[in-house]
Amino acid sequence: MDIEVDIQEEDMEGSWTLLSLLASCVMVFGGALPYVPQYQEIQRSSNTEGFSTRVCLLLLIANILRIFFWIGKQFELTLLLQSVVMISTMLAMLHLCCNIQQANRVSTNQHHFTDLDLRYFWSWSAFEDYLLFCFAFTVLCAFLTLLLLDSVLFVEGLGSLAVLFEAMLGVPQLLQNFHNHSTRGMSVKMVLLWTAGDIFKTTYFVMNHSPSQFSVCGAVQILIDMAILLQVICFASY
Repeated sequence: MDIEVDIQEEDMEGSWTLLSLLASCVMVFGGALPYVPQYQEIQRSSNTEGFSTRVCLLLLIANILRIFFWIGKQFELTLLLQSVVMISTMLAMLHLCCNIQQANRVSTNQHHFTDLDLRYFWSWSAFEDYLLFCFAFTVLCAFLTLLLLDSVLFVEGLGSLAVLFEAMLGVPQLLQNFHNHSTRGMSVKMVLLWTAGDIFKTTYFVMNHSPSQFSVCGAVQILIDMAILLQVICFASY
């Protein structure tokens, strides 16, 4: 009898391990999935006006900060890998948007990161400028982390800033839709996947007792996702 109980417990542990591994894989790659339909939409229409590249800005900052937060406070490796995947995804989105904008550009005026002109911040002419910004921001974070790694306040501040930027990722898209009075060019599938992913990851954070910043971030993101979906309904008649 005891042997049968042990076997059942081992089976349950094996099943739970498999489910946990599957959930981790979804967490790592699931965050990038919503951008696949948006990427395809931009490719199909050769138009980037419906997508706010400032979404990429917020996610790049958030995930670079999260990597340095992980250095100061080791949490799940899954979330670190998710950041690496998300940074790669945002760079791919920016690369596509830059290529489309260059192909459609009529003006010969060029704006670059090295111009240090805030009027054209994140509206640069070449993909290399966005890479340069990411490099500069990473070097700054690395310097500060090396200097203040022993400060609990600094490390927790990194985590709070990371989730704050991530929580706000839908805001640029929300504002762009409001400015355009339309959601044309924005992939509704992307927002639906945002919503599903945010619900999943918020549940994951709570169940895995992740730092509280992550759970708060997920809850805020769900609210913003709902607001964007409401825009889709409201602007449908335009």
